[in-house]
Amino acid sequence: MAMPPRIRKPRTAHEAQLLALTERLLPTGVRNPSVSPAYAMVIQQARGSRIVDCSGNEYIDYLLGSGPMLLGHAHPAVVEAVRDQLERGSGYLMVNEPAIRLAEAIVELVPCAEALSLHCSGSEAVFFALRLARAFRRREKILKFEGAFHGMSDVALMSNQWTQVPAVYPSAVQNSAGIPAASADQVLVAPFNDIDRATAIIETHHDDLAAVIVEPLQRTIPPRPGFLSGLRAVTRHYEIPLIFDEVVTGFRLALGGAQEYYGVTPDLCALGKSISGGHPLGVVCGRRDILALASPERHGADAVKLTGTFSANPISAVAALACIKELRTPGCYERLAMKGRRLLHGLQQRFDAACLPAQVTGEPAVFQPWFTAAPIIDHRSTLAANWQLGVQLVDRLLDAGVVKAHEKFFVSMAHTDEDIDLTLEAIAYAAEQLTVGTWGNERQPQP
Repeated sequence: MAMPPRIRKPRTAHEAQLLALTERLLPTGVRNPSVSPAYAMVIQQARGSRIVDCSGNEYIDYLLGSGPMLLGHAHPAVVEAVRDQLERGSGYLMVNEPAIRLAEAIVELVPCAEALSLHCSGSEAVFFALRLARAFRRREKILKFEGAFHGMSDVALMSNQWTQVPAVYPSAVQNSAGIPAASADQVLVAPFNDIDRATAIIETHHDDLAAVIVEPLQRTIPPRPGFLSGLRAVTRHYEIPLIFDEVVTGFRLALGGAQEYYGVTPDLCALGKSISGGHPLGVVCGRRDILALASPERHGADAVKLTGTFSANPISAVAALACIKELRTPGCYERLAMKGRRLLHGLQQRFDAACLPAQVTGEPAVFQPWFTAAPIIDHRSTLAANWQLGVQLVDRLLDAGVVKAHEKFFVSMAHTDEDIDLTLEAIAYAAEQLTVGTWGNERQPQP
């Protein structure tokens, strides 16, 4: 028999007051794991693999701030580095040694990185990578893959994972109100994992393309054999910069990111969050001749502007350096993969035992369950999944003391064997509840 839900402590008056203030003052940009108001929470603190809300409820955390806490929350090495730097100042605008040392480490570890620029977020890093590519190619259009998330800029918010009614390839679908209609004209869209279709679109529009951008692991959909290398070949043939968006995969899949993990090197790469330790960080790295377009020695129409008040911030830099030092520890990634595989396979086994039509896609460090029996290979195949069961899974796991995103499980270095054991028990309970169909979604055993 699966474990029953734990007894959650009732919401305190203090947390209820904070939630009321949130609703009044912060109606946008505030995230909770559940869409149900009953599960809304305000986080008080976090350490290692656990977070605690303001009512004293503790959860095993697989949201991890949407991925930045690869080492876990409040890792001692990161805390010490940041505390030490705070006494030296929080920001200078000018170049500083932590930023230089971080650049040195990234160039050493990331295959495509000959030079780089430091910024404050993944959205910013992608935005600047596209600007560099446009300046380099003297073209304006980009090609992206349907379902990929590349941040919150106008051009990035086209045909991402929120697209419910796809357009005919290569037309783009706008994913937010408030975006100029002309932005869609600058984006061409191809299906992920279909190298023949992607190649055909690139060949047809190659003279208009400034760049091809791809999440090498698209959300949690792994690339088919030959897909990334095929993109590398066709973009190299037409001298179109290939950009990897590694904001999620950079340093998470390997020290060299997805480039190292899958063995394909792009021209430019956006990364940052997995080594940020929760501090604002975005990195654009890649070919020196492309990054050189942003040199302060360039002037006029040929100069690419990439600066910001908090770019190359020393606090973020020392946090990232502390993370990288920990990640260099021998056996670190092997241990992370072992934990992740155990949870990934255990998740699938418990869905199978409950006769739920579900599959888990991704890599050991980041993966996602889909409630469908159909293969998940691209964005359009994900549209067949039962999203209501996914929403219910989140709530049932919260009942059992586990936090995950609506999509992914992020696994950290801080998750313990005990955490995995408790999580698998929670998943068994949740899967049983979904099978029972308490919410009117009864599922029949699959043949």
